[in-house]
Amino acid sequence: MADKSFLVDTSRCTACRGCQVACKQWNKLGTEDTINWGSHQNPPDLSSTCYKVVRFNETEVAGRPVWLFFPDQCRHCMEPPCKEAADAQIKDAILKDEATGAVIYTDKTKKLKAKDILDACPYNVPRLDKKSKLLVKCTMCFDRVKNGMLPACVKTCPTGAMSFGDRNEIMDKAQKRLAEVKNKFPQASLLDADDLRVIYLVLEDRKLYHKFASTEDRGISRQAALRKLFKPFTTVAAATAVLGGIVQEPNR
Repeated sequence: MADKSFLVDTSRCTACRGCQVACKQWNKLGTEDTINWGSHQNPPDLSSTCYKVVRFNETEVAGRPVWLFFPDQCRHCMEPPCKEAADAQIKDAILKDEATGAVIYTDKTKKLKAKDILDACPYNVPRLDKKSKLLVKCTMCFDRVKNGMLPACVKTCPTGAMSFGDRNEIMDKAQKRLAEVKNKFPQASLLDADDLRVIYLVLEDRKLYHKFASTEDRGISRQAALRKLFKPFTTVAAATAVLGGIVQEPNR
């Protein structure tokens, strides 16, 4: 089985939230109390019972009002910083499925320092289940995929906004679709496509969709996030090296 990827073509998303509901049903996630908080977006954010949420942003582009929709979920990074952070604490608490590339959180995540893992994700995706103490997120429906089925969200999408398949084919499809829409929407782009298995195609400035839509929105890369996370360790190592040199100097 070749490694897999998603394409989320926001130009075809109608915000029906079918993907959001299908994800909740397949993963048998509970309900949560919500209120009218001034937006059609519901619930207002990802949570331990909502692995996928369609974000609504009512904004203005070139003097005209527009709705921008963004089906937010785990990006299944090619080199997941959450796994790097977890491995520094407990090996294999977070796994990367070799067949699909899916980033999987195991029961061992309840033993991790949750804040370190949450801070490592540049897309603000993982959530802590306060009851079970597990870290949770989208699983890529890897159980379905390994049995020849599409992820639940892709299967239910009525407009073809979501595609799933072998990475090379999805990347090719994304590039072709981008070339098509560029004629009418010159700012259209693919978000962090080389680094992620969930590739978003957006028509407008990426900053208009969601604060964490892309690492470029904030000028921070996954590598920068990791350097920030592990800075205390490198500082200690550097200090140790300096002290070692001072101690050895009289013997030269």
